[in-house]
Amino acid sequence: MQTSGVPALRQVVLDSTNARVTAEFWRELLGLAYRAGQEPPPPGEDDAAGRDWLNLRTPEGVPCLAVQQVDELRRSTWPEPDVPQQLHLDMTVPELAQLDAAHDRVLALGGKLLLDRADDEEEPLRVYADPDGHPFCVFVSGA
Repeated sequence: MQTSGVPALRQVVLDSTNARVTAEFWRELLGLAYRAGQEPPPPGEDDAAGRDWLNLRTPEGVPCLAVQQVDELRRSTWPEPDVPQQLHLDMTVPELAQLDAAHDRVLALGGKLLLDRADDEEEPLRVYADPDGHPFCVFVSGA
């Protein structure tokens, strides 16, 4: 139950200079689905939604991520401080073998490895950037 006056988080919105490419990256990586009517059009047809705003939902239909088209986007330079992350997403897998599988998946989808701490005994993790340079982490957590 929601207390009156307390907002509920609906989704995280990412800016992108190519909303369709970024939305496809996250859709494939996380197993999400487009909001009805925002799916990619057939080849050669106009992609009006992809030039504006795309909503991604969980398989159960719950809003999760949205991607908003922008003309310019300064890529994060993390771990260098020139352009900070400003926001990043944390994702977990239960075991190290799944971290390695996620690594292969992220790279195959066009992500870039920024930091590899997979050998950290306390918290194995890897930091990546999506096609627009948004940093995100995948780490091993049994919880």
